[in-house]
Amino acid sequence: MTANIKEHDAPTTTRVDIERVDAAVVERARNMPTATLHEAGGKIGALPSAIKPVAPGFRICGTAFTIHSSGGDNLWLHRALVLAQPGDVLVVYANGAYEHGYWGEVMTTQAKTRGLNGLVIDGGVRDADLLEQIGFPVFSRGLSIRGTGKDYGAIGWLNAPVRIGNVTVSPGDLIVGDRDGVVAIPRDQAAEVVEKAMQREADEQAICKRLEAGENTMRIYGFH
Repeated sequence: MTANIKEHDAPTTTRVDIERVDAAVVERARNMPTATLHEAGGKIGALPSAIKPVAPGFRICGTAFTIHSSGGDNLWLHRALVLAQPGDVLVVYANGAYEHGYWGEVMTTQAKTRGLNGLVIDGGVRDADLLEQIGFPVFSRGLSIRGTGKDYGAIGWLNAPVRIGNVTVSPGDLIVGDRDGVVAIPRDQAAEVVEKAMQREADEQAICKRLEAGENTMRIYGFH
């Protein structure tokens, strides 16, 4: 086992000095609907619709700590739990191997204790009832009781860009998740997109008042 452990070359697989979205921007995005952020950014950042909250009330907002894990193995997730910072959201690409429970009660407990803001994984998790009880927001492709391995020689990366669906998520990006899904906003666009999203929300509230007063969408939007 000692020989295998040496195969984990941290300097070439792990980054810890990442730039993150400013905390004030994250706070402004905290109550923004994911659909509004997606639209305000020019229809960007929507992760696959299969990735949904494990419990209906779960909501995520924070900065991406990205993980490229080998399929069917969660050792890289354990490594990330040591290095991620309070406010981070773990964003995991599991190499297209969906039918495993990469995450459960034990890892959730550690993540919550460390002040992380959630998990988004393009794969399965388990212990759904316990995750809901603990209250740490987890978004996954589904539930799976199938266990994972711990291969010390398996290749993976921490804080390298990951491709989930047709979206590339980079470390430090803004991650927001609600019941509708998950959106990833590039770090260097986050402040602008959040401001546009706030304006969009205000505009839609004004439109709803006009609808309540008896107008219709055909007239308001100029449809024909």
